Amino acid sequence: MCLIAQPTFIKISKPEMAQIEYKDLLDAGVHFGHLTRKWDPRMAPYIFMEKNGIHIIDLNKTQAALEEAQNAIKGIVRSGRKVMFVATKKQAQEIVSEEARRLKMPFVTDRWLGGMLTNFATIRKSLKKMQTLDKMLKDESTASNLAKRERLTLSREKEKLERVLGGISDLTRLPAALFVVDVKREHIAVSEAKRLGIPVFAMCDTNSNPDEVDFAIPANDDAYKSISLITLAIGKAIEEGLLERKQDKDDQRLQEEEEAKRAEDLVQARAEDESKLEEGAEATSSPAAIAEEDRDE
Repeated sequence: MCLIAQPTFIKISKPEMAQIEYKDLLDAGVHFGHLTRKWDPRMAPYIFMEKNGIHIIDLNKTQAALEEAQNAIKGIVRSGRKVMFVATKKQAQEIVSEEARRLKMPFVTDRWLGGMLTNFATIRKSLKKMQTLDKMLKDESTASNLAKRERLTLSREKEKLERVLGGISDLTRLPAALFVVDVKREHIAVSEAKRLGIPVFAMCDTNSNPDEVDFAIPANDDAYKSISLITLAIGKAIEEGLLERKQDKDDQRLQEEEEAKRAEDLVQARAEDESKLEEGAEATSSPAAIAEEDRDE
């Protein structure tokens, strides 16, 4: 007797989001808060202890808050919306801008212009002006007709606009969420987002008010290593959200193709059935068939 081996189907599960370990947080100095005299009492639930006049953040709370923030921000990105990175302090500018560029997300790392969210129509005008200046200066025929002083003035204006608005040059509508480093420093951005109902994900040090944001991540917002670790963790969640969105689109496209193929097959089958019926009717109504019926009668 011949035995035929049955195919084995293996279910491939999606890899889970890489979680930040307690040791990683400890090594990056995420637990170091501010001096005890500079604390905000509303951060009390996230403080583990006081040591040498400095508050120590409870890293278990940080880990849980970070995981919650990652899941929420991943869902936002998966739905096809943008997350704006905001970090104007010197030690955060480089890492935040690099991560935002990698993910093709908008970012503000030079200076937050008042009304960047609440007066977005005006900001869009400034963006259009920046793009116009860029085209004008790149066009050799136009640039050659300008006086040297005028060309220099326009170049400086373009550079100034790029420094402040370069990170949001591709932003055509308001972002769906903000990721902020240092709530106190970026209080204007946080208040604008709050007014518009835009959720805010933020690193909150012991001198911050966590109630001002929707997803507070208790962490040292001054040390480069700490900022880098949390920013990259949020970036990883955004990246996974983008990949899942792409997968959803591919699945939807395949489903639409299958449905179109089924519909096409159904139309073809109906056409074949109708053709057979017509052939049968023609055969029944032919003279030979009628003569045969008369003989039978």
